[in-house]
Amino acid sequence: MEAEIILDYEEAEIAEAVAKAVSPDNFKTPRGLSIKTTWRKEKVLTKIKCKRKLSTFIATIDDLLFCISTAEKTLRIAKKLK
Repeated sequence: MEAEIILDYEEAEIAEAVAKAVSPDNFKTPRGLSIKTTWRKEKVLTKIKCKRKLSTFIATIDDLLFCISTAEKTLRIAKKLK
C-alpha cells in the first residue's frame, strides 16, 4: 500500500516548519514501513509505503496527521506570542 499526502500552506516558512516537525518519522519506522516527508515552497509532501497490515497503514496516516495538526497549532500559538 502507498499513499501520498500533499498539504498546501500560505507561507513557505510554515511548510518548512511543519515538515521539519514530523521529519523524525523519516528515520524511525518498523520494518516494512517507510515515511518520507519533504517540503517544496508552500507544500508539505509525505510519501508512505507499507508492506504490513491495513491497520498499520491507517494508524500511520492517522498518527502523521495528528502530529501535523499539533505542529500547526504550536506554530499558531508561537505566532501570537511574537
